[in-house]
Amino acid sequence: MRTKGSVVLLLRSWTNSTLCSVSTSAGVMDLRRFPSWRVALLLLLMPCGHQCVSVHILNEEPLHVIPSSSLVLKASIQPGPLEKVSLVTWERQAETGIAPTTETLATCPGDSSKCSDMRPNVRVNVEQQGTTLQINGYSKEDSGVYAVTVTDHRGAKTTAHCIVREYEPVHHVSVSINVTHSSLVCGEAWGTDPHFSWLHERVAISTTVGKVSGDGSMLSVTMTPICGHFTCLVSNKMGYSSATYTAAPCETEGRGMTAVVVCLVLLLLFGGALALLLWRRRRHNNRGDSLHERLEETI
Repeated sequence: MRTKGSVVLLLRSWTNSTLCSVSTSAGVMDLRRFPSWRVALLLLLMPCGHQCVSVHILNEEPLHVIPSSSLVLKASIQPGPLEKVSLVTWERQAETGIAPTTETLATCPGDSSKCSDMRPNVRVNVEQQGTTLQINGYSKEDSGVYAVTVTDHRGAKTTAHCIVREYEPVHHVSVSINVTHSSLVCGEAWGTDPHFSWLHERVAISTTVGKVSGDGSMLSVTMTPICGHFTCLVSNKMGYSSATYTAAPCETEGRGMTAVVVCLVLLLLFGGALALLLWRRRRHNNRGDSLHERLEETI
């Protein structure tokens, strides 16, 4: 079969993937039009073979790390059937800023687990199908975009990225009321992974008081009228903080019964004291009459 123009092999690399394509001067050619032996020959001549080296960081991003703890990033490496890893490089740069500088953390030969670590608190190792980066004593300055680059024996590079941020404690918890919708909204400034919970008069919210939203940040109050103390508690791995909204005091049935009992006790005490006073006065009068009668008999 004749073709117009010479066959040109183009290799285009993206993060975590590689695209190899065949084109001619007249446009992209369909490989299905070639005999099978020619297709095989073209694939063998491509720099990546059937499948280029792929690398993937296993940690979910963004990854939040508690200060002074250890940052651990793991990546899987899957070379193609004809590829061989010659170099693994870990780098870091700031997440924001104009033209941030890139810091090389470690370089590792593909055929050896011995790596050149650039900092004393950095440890990197390369296994058969993966690599691990560990930074001990993590600080805010270690935040940024981490990149692992794998270079094969032909010089082709594949890179994977992961965003790492500092784990922040909860800050500035506040509670506001939406009178129109009879709801309380709990807000928190910038803490990482905040968890919300509500208390009414220091007791967990019951269905008679209200209903908490799915994310826990809003409480729809069903009790009428809205009264008492509503406390929003926000917590994460580094601690907790709270804020309280105070409404009018609640007139509960228990307090009413207590007031009735107190009034009855007071009435009983007052009645007893009055009865005792009347009894003593009557006794005193009887004793006076008896003495007067004895005095008259003596005379």
